[in-house]
Amino acid sequence: MNIFKKKSFEQMQDGIQKSGLKKDLTAKDIAALGIGAVIGVGIFVATGAGAHIAGPAVIISFVLAGIVACLCGLCYCELATMFPVAGSTYSYAYIAFGEIVAMLIGWCLTAEYLVACSAVASGWSGAFVGLLKTASINLPSIITSSPSNGGIVDLPAILIVLCLTVLLCFGMEESSKINNIIVSIKIGIILIFVIVGVGHINVANYKPFAPFGFKGVFAATASIFFSYLGFDAIATSAEEAKDPKKGVAIGLISCLAIVSILYIAVAFVLTGIVPYNSIDLQNALPAALATIGINWGSILVGVGCIVGMISTILVVLYGQVRIFMVMSRDGLLPKLFSKIHKKYKTPYIATIITGVIAAIIAGFLPLDIIVQFLSIGTLLGFIVVALSVIVLRKKMPDFNRTFMCPLVPVTPILAIICCLVLLSRLGIKTWIGFIVWLIIGIITYIVYGRKHSVIQNENSSIQ
Repeated sequence: MNIFKKKSFEQMQDGIQKSGLKKDLTAKDIAALGIGAVIGVGIFVATGAGAHIAGPAVIISFVLAGIVACLCGLCYCELATMFPVAGSTYSYAYIAFGEIVAMLIGWCLTAEYLVACSAVASGWSGAFVGLLKTASINLPSIITSSPSNGGIVDLPAILIVLCLTVLLCFGMEESSKINNIIVSIKIGIILIFVIVGVGHINVANYKPFAPFGFKGVFAATASIFFSYLGFDAIATSAEEAKDPKKGVAIGLISCLAIVSILYIAVAFVLTGIVPYNSIDLQNALPAALATIGINWGSILVGVGCIVGMISTILVVLYGQVRIFMVMSRDGLLPKLFSKIHKKYKTPYIATIITGVIAAIIAGFLPLDIIVQFLSIGTLLGFIVVALSVIVLRKKMPDFNRTFMCPLVPVTPILAIICCLVLLSRLGIKTWIGFIVWLIIGIITYIVYGRKHSVIQNENSSIQ
C-alpha cells in the first residue's frame, strides 16, 4: 500500500459526476457565501477579543490578517478554478501530495469548520442574550453559559445550530437565498455602526496605541485570523457552482475586498469610541454604542449581529458537510457521510451528524478556547494551498488555468511564511489540543481509511 498515492484529475471528475449535487450557485451566490462566512463572529465578537490582546493596534492586526488572507486568496483562486470540486484544500492536497496528506488536511479542515460553527454559535448566543437584556429580559446564566463560565449549557448556541442544520438538509439553493438576504442586512448594519460611531470617536482612546507592543499585535492577528475562513468555504462550493471557472474567482476577490475594508473600519471605530480594555467581549458593537448613549443604534446593531451571525453558521456548517461528503466519497470515512437525499439532493446524514457535533461543542466549551483552536486548522490549510500551487505548477505545467496566481513561487512562499509566523504565536495548550485531534485523525486513517480507500483498491492510479 502506498499511503502517498495521488488522485488524478480524471478520478476527481468521476467523483463529481457521481455526486448528484445540484449546480445552482451563481457568482453572486458564491461571493455572498464567502462574505457570509467571513463577516460573522470575527467582526461582531473577535474584534473585541483582539482589542484586549493588542489594544487599539488591533487595527494593524486586521491589516496584517488581510494581507496574509490576500496572499492565500490568490492561491485559492488558482486551485479552485483548476479543480471545481467540493473538498477545497483536502481535494487539492490529494492531487498534489497524496492520500495521507489529504486525510490529515481533511481532518484539520474538520476541526476548522466544526469549531468555526461552534465559535460563531457561541458568539451569537452572547449577542442574543445581550439584546434580551436591553429589553429587560434576563435569561438564567445556567442555561446561557458553558460550564467553565459558571453555567451548565449554552442552550441558545445549541438551538441555533440545530435549526440551521435542518435548513441545510432541505437544499443549498434555498439556503443560499436566505444567506443572500442576511448578508445584505449585516453589511447594512455594519455600515450604520461605522457611520454613527465615527462621530463619537475619542482620540484619547487610541493612547497607548499598542500597549502590548508588537507581540500583542501578532498575537491578536493569529487569534482573529480564523475570521478569514470564508475563502475555504467559497472553494468548497465550487462543485455546486453554475460556472465555477469564473464564479469562484470572482467570489473570492469580491469577498476579500469587501470584508477587509469592513474589518478595518469596525476595528478603528470600536477602539475609538470605547477604551480597548472596556470592550464587552460577548456583545462588543452594541455595547459600544450603548456606552455613548446611542441606544437605538445599540438595539439595531444588536439585531444585526444576531441576524448576521446566522449566515456565518449556515455557511461553515455547509462547508464542513461537503468536506465529510468528499472524504466519504473517497472511502476515507464511512459511506453514509456521502449518501445523498433522493428528493432534496443534499448529503443529509452528514449534515445531521455535523450539526449535532457542532451543537455539542458550542454548548459546552468557552469561546476563547474554541477560537484559538480554530486558527490552527485555518492556517495549516492555507499553508497546504500555497504549497499545492507551487507543486502543481511543476507537475501540471500545461494544465489550463483560468486564473493564475501572480508571482509564483514568491506569492505562495510569502503566504506560507506569514502563516508560520502566526502559528508560532498561538499558545501551547492550543497546540496540545490540536495534536491530540490530529492523532485521532491518524488512528481513523489506520483503522478505517486505508482499508476502504477508493484509489488504494483500484488497479492503477497516478503516482
